[in-house]
Amino acid sequence: MIIDFHTHAFPDKLAESAIAKLTYPSKIKPSFDRTVSGLLKSMDEAGIEKSVVLSIATKPSQTENIIKWCEKIKGERIIPFASIHPENKNAGDLIKKISGEGLPGIKLHPMYQNFYLDDEKMFFIYEESAKNNIILLFHIGFDIAFPDSKKAEISRLKKIVQKFPELKIVAAHTGGWRMWNEALQDIAGLDIWIETSMTLKYIEDKKIFLEILKKHPSDKIMFGTDTPWSSQLEEVKMMQEFPDISNDLKQKIFSENARKLLGV
Repeated sequence: MIIDFHTHAFPDKLAESAIAKLTYPSKIKPSFDRTVSGLLKSMDEAGIEKSVVLSIATKPSQTENIIKWCEKIKGERIIPFASIHPENKNAGDLIKKISGEGLPGIKLHPMYQNFYLDDEKMFFIYEESAKNNIILLFHIGFDIAFPDSKKAEISRLKKIVQKFPELKIVAAHTGGWRMWNEALQDIAGLDIWIETSMTLKYIEDKKIFLEILKKHPSDKIMFGTDTPWSSQLEEVKMMQEFPDISNDLKQKIFSENARKLLGV
């Protein structure tokens, strides 16, 4: 069975308007209607057992509502990650609440939340997340909507890994979207998790992807799609058919590693 560690969905009433507020979806046709029910249908078609649903608080005022929605949708197949905004004055209390509600992680996106990964103002959030055993999933690398932004560049992530070794970090997009040469050099091999969303579809040199998988700890690589911006069915097929990856490693990537990290 497969766990998708990087998906997005929105409340039914907000699915349409939420998409309109994002910059890059206009360039990519969503693979489903962006609702949880649409995600579950997509999962069934792709043979995916569970999905981690990631939210992003683009304003401090959104954090509480995101937590409430995560509580509402969590279940056997849907594992929601909440979000914290860098400007939340009560970030410590919110992180404790997230942990207390049994939500395993938080998604942070430097571009949409306007912060640099290694900005000192983020250190309190990192410290409190580590104390509360919270997983932090970061968007790493470039972004379609912010092609020139260096807020999430790999060198900044490496500083965070070194400063907060106890922090459970997941680097999205195989360590850094469209920074895969740097990911191979500076991220692969570190004691963090990576997930594969939006990589096989965009990476030009597939050998680099394979080299990253070989260099990185085999128990810290997970499957992700970034659906609805990519098709779960297509991403599953690309990973299944990718050559030179052993069946044992594919099994770890598709399921085993995520199960251990999430405790499911």
